[in-house]
Amino acid sequence: MLAILLGTHLFYPDDASLHRYDAITISAVIIQYAMLVLRLETLNEAKVIMIFHIVGTIMEIFKTSVGSWIYAEDATLQIMGVPLFSGFMYAAVGSYIARIWRIFDMKFSYYPPLWMTGLLAIATYVNFFTHHYLADIRILLFGACLMIYWRSWVYFRVFKTYRTMPLLIGFLLVALFIFFAENLGTLAKAWTYPDQEDGWRPVHIAKLGSWYLLMIISFVLITLIQKPEKLQKQSDN
Repeated sequence: MLAILLGTHLFYPDDASLHRYDAITISAVIIQYAMLVLRLETLNEAKVIMIFHIVGTIMEIFKTSVGSWIYAEDATLQIMGVPLFSGFMYAAVGSYIARIWRIFDMKFSYYPPLWMTGLLAIATYVNFFTHHYLADIRILLFGACLMIYWRSWVYFRVFKTYRTMPLLIGFLLVALFIFFAENLGTLAKAWTYPDQEDGWRPVHIAKLGSWYLLMIISFVLITLIQKPEKLQKQSDN
């Protein structure tokens, strides 16, 4: 997706009959189809990733309506001014988490109850909307995340050896790379923040916190198909 965003920014002809945004959307559909045909993604994973599309698109519609960011170019394949490729960017995050969970045979210790993580995810998602009108409770959400996950460790298998790290650190690392990707996305003018309208500048570091919270939502959605399992002692290395 990043290659498509950057490639169309650099090389897509201005006078093309197909809007650039629509070309990105069509490319994203082809990628998704190829993932299924080549069995890089399972059907169950694709079903959950569709939820990422819906959740992400709803957020995009709201956020653009309040001016949080802008899609400056025209598109035919769009909903309420939001090009459909935006949902695929959220889906890419979901696809990544689902696949590494399976490929690296991820296991956990002290994973919190699913009802608890579910409530945290719902509160986080709601706050993305309500903080425009009510008090922003993201500090409380960060605190809740720390309390819920502070004992949790993730074990991931590389070849035959399990390695481990605190799950909170894992969330941060993925959020950091999404933040890097967002900078590339805005550099490619796939979307623009208000302070970038007069020229590109790096995305404010505060957005890293938003991506961290979105990671919580993403991880909880994946637990709909991938139940967190404990690492058996005989598998330890």
